[in-house]
Amino acid sequence: MSTIPRDLLRQMFEAAIAAAQPALCVPANLPEPPKGRLVVIGAGKASAAMARAVEDHWPGELSGLVVTRYGYAVPCGRIGIVEAAHPVPDAAGLAAAERIRALVSGLGADDLVLCLISGGGSALLALPLDGVTLEDKQAVNRALLASGATISEMNCVRRHLSAVKGGRLAAACAPARVLTLLLSDVPGDNPMDIASGPTVGDPTGCADALAILRRYGIDLPPAVRELLESGRGESVKPDDPRLAGCEARLIATPQMALEAAAAVAREAGYPVHVLSDRIEGEARDVGTVLGGLALQVADRAQPFTAPCILLSGGETTVTVRGSGRGGRNVEFLLSLAIALDGHAAIHAIAGDTDGVDGQEEIAGAIITPDTLARAWTLGLKPRDSLADNDGHGFFEALGDGVVTGPTLTNVNDFRAILIGAPDRRM
Repeated sequence: MSTIPRDLLRQMFEAAIAAAQPALCVPANLPEPPKGRLVVIGAGKASAAMARAVEDHWPGELSGLVVTRYGYAVPCGRIGIVEAAHPVPDAAGLAAAERIRALVSGLGADDLVLCLISGGGSALLALPLDGVTLEDKQAVNRALLASGATISEMNCVRRHLSAVKGGRLAAACAPARVLTLLLSDVPGDNPMDIASGPTVGDPTGCADALAILRRYGIDLPPAVRELLESGRGESVKPDDPRLAGCEARLIATPQMALEAAAAVAREAGYPVHVLSDRIEGEARDVGTVLGGLALQVADRAQPFTAPCILLSGGETTVTVRGSGRGGRNVEFLLSLAIALDGHAAIHAIAGDTDGVDGQEEIAGAIITPDTLARAWTLGLKPRDSLADNDGHGFFEALGDGVVTGPTLTNVNDFRAILIGAPDRRM
């Protein structure tokens, strides 16, 4: 186990990803075989890997279809795998959603639907309600992604524009039983927010979705406005009798990933403090606040004594104002580096456990005590990069990006701040 800060941080990130691998967490949660058919469906960045884990450990017959992000497919023999776009939906995702809904139509009470859901499913399982086009959904999605809305707010809107989210997919399965296995990528692990809850009852309403869209000043296509104002977009409620045979089970969460990373840090001799698995807010603001906390630890031994490592998870947001290549993890890190101002004892990593920060095929980055000095040597201006939402451009120029490739899982963002002695090697 390396004690070099840069290496240790990367090992911790890899441990967090490994703890949420479907091959590890799916088999123990498989149900007993039903009297009738087993139909496997799913959506998300981890859904293909989850499907493979089911195939590898299921003793009987099965069939099904799941949709995952481009590049995240895993070969399966009996479960079909479709790739589609994320974070903005495309026609492939729409066609997959239609096929999945057709697969579960006409099932009987002895049949069981095993639904494999992970982060990214909101965009990948894209089937608009009647009257709303895919282009309408794409426009609303793009606006929400740039607005600074939280994931819970975005998914509330998505549930009320979809023919499969907000419990509608589970309703289509009735009277078959439904077991949903969930890899959580949302703060708080609320099942209705994971992939916008296709098999979970939704207590929110069209009025809530409209309030969110007004809050962020999002211009609505006429068809979307009519759908929400008329109430036609109302979702399936938790007490709907069609959901009586449905169970949702969390099998991997951000907290589990943080605990796996903490074990690696402790093995290397560092005390660990898990701050929270559900930190939200503007990424740059979170960077400033955690930077202040890290400096208090390093210079005042409050509220913790150095050396130590501070861990956190959750999902921050970015209100896009610039034209750079941003992502919430690199925006957080750039803000954190500015707040730390080259403190000699502090290193940090942040990355998305799915391997994609924003829309870049880069998971995140690492900062070291000389991050700002190296940037200035290259002619970069950190504050200008932050103002332009250009975190990926900044860290790419420094060679400090963290690239994992498709991780085949997704338990949200991972952040670790290592506070050690000033003479620790970079």
